[in-house]
Formats: sequence, C-alpha cells, structure tokens
Amino acid sequence: MMSVAADTEKRIDPATVPAVTLSSGARLPMIGLGTFGNDRYSPQQIAEAVRYALSIGYRHIDCASVYGNEDAIGCIVEEAIRSGIPREELWITSKLWNDKHAEEDVIPSCEKTLKDLHLDYLDLYLIHWPFPNFHAKGVDVSSRDPNARPYIHAAYMKTWCQLEKLVKAGKVRHIGTSNMTIPKLRLLLRDAEIKPVSNEFESHPHFQQLELFEFLQANDIVPIAFSPIGSPCRPERDRTPQDTVDIEDPVIVKIAEQYGVHPAVICIKWAIARGQIPIPLSVTPSKIRSNLEATITPLLSDGEMKEIAGIDKNCRLVKGQVFLWKTEQSWEALWDVNGKVTPP
Repeated sequence: MMSVAADTEKRIDPATVPAVTLSSGARLPMIGLGTFGNDRYSPQQIAEAVRYALSIGYRHIDCASVYGNEDAIGCIVEEAIRSGIPREELWITSKLWNDKHAEEDVIPSCEKTLKDLHLDYLDLYLIHWPFPNFHAKGVDVSSRDPNARPYIHAAYMKTWCQLEKLVKAGKVRHIGTSNMTIPKLRLLLRDAEIKPVSNEFESHPHFQQLELFEFLQANDIVPIAFSPIGSPCRPERDRTPQDTVDIEDPVIVKIAEQYGVHPAVICIKWAIARGQIPIPLSVTPSKIRSNLEATITPLLSDGEMKEIAGIDKNCRLVKGQVFLWKTEQSWEALWDVNGKVTPP
C-alpha cells in the first residue's frame, strides 16, 4: 500500500486545476487518472493509485467495467467521500463494454458499475467501443469473435437510447462516446435526443488526429485523450514494428530538458494547451503527482506547440484488431479511413 500521509502537505488545490464547464454547469477537470491496467496491475494496485491521486488533488477518475477493478476503486471513492471530499467535486467516468450493447443489458450493466463504484450516479457514461464484438481476455490480435459484426447505426442507436434513459432516470449525468470516427459521430449527432458531451479517443504527439479533434471542438464535444504519452507500457500483443515512441522524440526530449521535466510531462502539457483532457495511467506516486502538476505550471509556448505539431507521425498504437468482423480485414476497416462508415 502506498503511503500518502507524508505527502498531504503537498496537496494541490483542485480548484486550481483547469476545467471545462459544460452546458449543464458541471465542471470537468482537464486531467484524469486512467485506471486501465489489468494486464499489469492488480485491482488493489490501481485502487491505491486512485487513493493517492485523490489525496493530492485529482478529482477526475476514468473507469470502465471491462478493466475489472471498479469494485476495488469503489471502496476508495466511498472512503474519499466519507473523509470529506464532496461528491459534487468528483468526476467519475465509466464505460459500457461491448458484450452489453443489447437493449436489455445496458441499464443492468450501468447499475452494476454504480454498485461496484459505491455511487448513486455517474458523471459520465460512455459506450466503450462502437462495436458489440466480444473477445476473451488476453487473446492474440488475430482472434475473431465468430459473432462479430460491423458498426450498424440502427443497433448503436438502440444502445444509445438506453443511455439516454439512464440520464432521464438520474443514474448518469452525462453520456458520451469512445473510439468513434467522424462518420459515425455525424450519424449519432443527427439522430440522438441527448447529444454526446465527450468523445474519448487515442491522442498523443505522434498521433494527433487533428481532423477528429477539430470536428469534436466544432460540435461542442469535449475531447478526452487516452494514451496521452503514447502508451509505452501497453501489452506486447498490441505492439507492431511500425510503432514510434513519443517520449523518445527529439523535439519532446529537447523541450523536456528546457523545462527540467520528464518527456511524459511535455505530452501532458501539449494535450492541455491544445484543449483536450488527458487521462494518463500510473501507479507511481511521483508520476501521478508530476502529471497533475503539469496542469498548474506554465503551459507550452505557441512556438513549442508549433514544433510538436510538426512531429505527428499518424501512428495509431491502439488498433483494435480483435474487434474486426472478417478474418482477412486490416485494422484500418475499424476507423473509416475513407471518410465513410466501413460497409459490412
């Protein structure tokens, strides 16, 4: 168990952390602690990271049912609220997993998440992937669900309507998407009664997704960035020879040396200066702290942002191959690279 007692005098006032104010009036902190890591860390290790993060000033925790640790995190969240952190100061996100897209499964899945997290409501509930394709834990990227299917907008809308019911019932305050593309988002914006307030997507200096980022901003959808430092510890099965490493990029390293920080901090500063919310994962107290401090210390200059804009390598690290519906398909089929929803 990591000790927080010696660090309490270094707590960062959560009110000083930048935030996005939504149309609902809710305050969404511009950094969150990611909790995906079940391939490397136990639920208890992730929960201790959450405990430490909350103790030093984090108020945004990004969860998901598939991570397998919401029950452990829930004990920490309950403890934090009992210790005096107001519930309304917290921003807790969770996500609906792929095998729960059926209309009859959505609300029970959310209710289980609420029970596991010891909460009466979620601040944000996302559809984790737009495909209802299940895969067993730890499978090879060549694995295919025999029942897998492509994105079918009518089916997605049936799932989305259940999220809207959760909002109307007061169990969820806001709803959003994850791993979506512009063509899919256009369809959702056209048909949704309650619009998504956010989209969670992969974004880091080597994969900046400028077109998607600008689309989100133009449609008042908050960009939330996973893998904000390039996911250097992602599972081996998700690595390919073409992958690049953001924190080893000469431009990132040079700027980090000028600031006297780790290159990962520059990736966090880039995200915030750009206007997107990074959700880095770490279980190391010093890294958890430095990521939070990146939000309240001077951001990057216009010149530095321009330099980083020039190192985009279009290197998607989380490719999602296991969600494909045909054996012979390339992972690009998931991402509508031709500007249209990929046909069946």
